[in-house]
Amino acid sequence: RLVLPAWAPPGWLFGPVWTVLYLLIAISAWLVWRKGGWRSHPAVWALFLAQLAANGLWTWLFFAWRLGGLAFLEIIVLWLLIVANARAFSRLHPWAGLLLLPYLAWVSFAAALAFAAWRLNPELL
Repeated sequence: RLVLPAWAPPGWLFGPVWTVLYLLIAISAWLVWRKGGWRSHPAVWALFLAQLAANGLWTWLFFAWRLGGLAFLEIIVLWLLIVANARAFSRLHPWAGLLLLPYLAWVSFAAALAFAAWRLNPELL
């Protein structure tokens, strides 16, 4: 059982938030995909896939492998990848970049929460 800061949201909130965020990410990618498919901008799609992979890796680092410090460093990399992805997408379709901003905001909050949880649970993380 992790000790969480008082400002941590209730656990039930994470599922609905991530559902909405993944929907926004999918719509964002679809808007860019309509500009020429997967082959149209390979560097942009590589960046998109990298941030999705970093997103998935964070869950393993933090929850499965309990590597709090490494998970915190990785979420900073994820944040940077989301910023780069939003910029790249916005060059191809302005709405595609804007739709990634709630994702960036949530990952910013998640980074603060992960850092606090890591510091509050040194024996677990």
